[in-house]
Amino acid sequence: MSLIVQKYGGSSVANVERIQRVARRIVKTKKAGHDVVVVVSALGDTTDDLIELAHQITKNPNEREMDMLLSTGEQVSVSLLAIAIQHLGMKAISFTGPQVGIITDRFHTKARILDVNTDRIQKALGEGQVVIVAGFQGKTVAEEITTLGRGGSDLTAVALAKSLSAKHCEIYTDVDGIFTADPRLVPDARKIDVISYDEILELAALGAKVMHSRSVEVGKKFDVPIYVRNSAHEGEGTLITKETKKMEDIVVSGVALMEDEAKVTIFDVPDKPGVASKIFARLADANINIDMIIQNKTQTKKTDISFTVFKNELGRAMPVVNKVAKSIGAGEVTCDENISKISVVGVGMRSHSGIASRMFKALARKKINIEMISTSEIKISCVIEGGKGKQAIREIHKEFGLSKK
Repeated sequence: MSLIVQKYGGSSVANVERIQRVARRIVKTKKAGHDVVVVVSALGDTTDDLIELAHQITKNPNEREMDMLLSTGEQVSVSLLAIAIQHLGMKAISFTGPQVGIITDRFHTKARILDVNTDRIQKALGEGQVVIVAGFQGKTVAEEITTLGRGGSDLTAVALAKSLSAKHCEIYTDVDGIFTADPRLVPDARKIDVISYDEILELAALGAKVMHSRSVEVGKKFDVPIYVRNSAHEGEGTLITKETKKMEDIVVSGVALMEDEAKVTIFDVPDKPGVASKIFARLADANINIDMIIQNKTQTKKTDISFTVFKNELGRAMPVVNKVAKSIGAGEVTCDENISKISVVGVGMRSHSGIASRMFKALARKKINIEMISTSEIKISCVIEGGKGKQAIREIHKEFGLSKK
């Protein structure tokens, strides 16, 4: 008997009808002879609604209290799903993340999993139960409730699949799999049958909303096969797995758009060793993630440094940046929230040249200016004006022939 971990996102359990449909799928998997551990997100838009409630009180709510608030959403969904499975005549039991021993670090709202104690899950499985675990949450060694960041239920599922030595992990969502672009932005985007960990890791980090990037990191590290499938109907979906030689024949696998970052620029930074280190060390100490960085050297022994951060971290980032800019004798600090980041990803870029040129030409055809450029072995990203992101992704998608045949 093999063990399968299934994860269902908020849209898959958004109402009673969908919860019952998910319950029937789980019962079918169990009756096929598998042990089943299920990870569930909060119902529908519950998490967004809870965040909005907090922000009606203050723009910068305390992060510990936000974790206490947001962790309640999954507690509702796991219990309802357990009730639905029990109603179908199958034994099921629900647990919160802390109850099953998901231990994290102490960074509230974006904690990292340190350890998973599976004893309680194993005991329930041994009793013939379907085990349902609240995604997105855990606890510190000091018994503080933490959450794993947006999309963290994916991370819970893959971590459990690894810890339980599952056959594979199935991520169920409201789309048929992973596409060459977001179908809501590019209607003729094509479903990808198989994709490498590295490619989906890049796409997830660059704005593709199907998978959580840290969950893919865990999958890659421990070679956990991950299927992304539609919870509404049967289908093979997309398999995320190890890179194969055949994958290199595809130059670009996907295009992604991110619109939730802002560009911060520090002008007239002293051009001497150690200054950049001081700036980004202060930001790291504040646990603020930096994405793209560009430095413009001038002839005046001064330089301008621009970098991007997530908009939801601007409230914490700007006081840190202003303070460090003043301490190093830099000039004005500005922030531009009206930006988009467009990216192309593909392992085939390692063995094919001219990808950047084609991407830049596609943007030029639509008279879209490039403000920042970042590259890696399998990725090229450009920061452009905020209002032109959707136009850009469609043009680049067309340039690389990624549409349905």
